Amino acid sequence: MNNENLRPVRTTSEARERGRNGGKASGESRRRQANFRKALNLLLTTEIDSPEWTPVLQSLGLDSTLEAAVNMAMIKKALAGDVKAYEAIAKYSGQAAKTDKDMEEQDEKIKAAKLDNEEKRQKVNDAEGTGLGELIAAAWERRKKGEMD
Repeated sequence: MNNENLRPVRTTSEARERGRNGGKASGESRRRQANFRKALNLLLTTEIDSPEWTPVLQSLGLDSTLEAAVNMAMIKKALAGDVKAYEAIAKYSGQAAKTDKDMEEQDEKIKAAKLDNEEKRQKVNDAEGTGLGELIAAAWERRKKGEMD
């Protein structure tokens, strides 16, 4: 980021105006993304009449849509040995990519992080429990000892 381009907010009305402009831009972006998703879903659910895919899909009891044809094409690629196609299928079909051991390790890491956070929280609470006067007196004593040595 180039700090020369940054301009600080000088007044509350300027901050309000910038906030309003940011909100408008955010809303436009969300609407654009929502319209993209709607269009994509509409296209994917469109019925097709493909001599290659329609008989296969209908024999499986599926509607002949672009979505079903794309899924079948991915399966066909995976059957031909395309690892990326297989990984995509596994990911989106809900099959866990992690083993039980991976999940256990992740659980252990989470438990260790929680314990570490609890210890840090306890230290903060202990420090807050010490009165300000006691902290000042201890600092003063340390300073006096440093000056005398």
